[in-house]
Amino acid sequence: MAQSEVLLLHPVTNVGGEGEKVRVKAGFARNYLIPRKLAMPATRSNEKQIESLRKRREEREGKELAAAQELMAKLEALSIAIVVKTGEGGKMFGAVTGPDIIGKIAENGIELDRKQVHLPAPIKTIGDHTVAIKLHPEVQGELRFEVVSENPIED
Repeated sequence: MAQSEVLLLHPVTNVGGEGEKVRVKAGFARNYLIPRKLAMPATRSNEKQIESLRKRREEREGKELAAAQELMAKLEALSIAIVVKTGEGGKMFGAVTGPDIIGKIAENGIELDRKQVHLPAPIKTIGDHTVAIKLHPEVQGELRFEVVSENPIED
């Protein structure tokens, strides 16, 4: 297979970060990366731009890391109660899913992407639960929340 060396102008998932010189298949570079201005061919004149791209990348990553750490501190201090409908004996109708949790967090003024909340399975019981939150490759934690019934539980 023909390979091509390109300089990445923006981070590309599973390829590399901004300012990196990478080898990719020629068709991927020619048909995807270069037309979308995600990369440029690696020539001597273009390689001079690498250093400025690397500096810009380091500054951006530093800001993203600081913002993620600050957001995680807010999330860990947050107290959330999700109210659900229940039937006899406290049995829930339906389940609490990731979008439900994200919506409740959004009510407190914090916007999260659905990919940042890692809920292995929908929650089908009342009580205290935790969900894993991954805001940045280096910043992850847990959010504790409570699932409560909207009406009194009858035995």
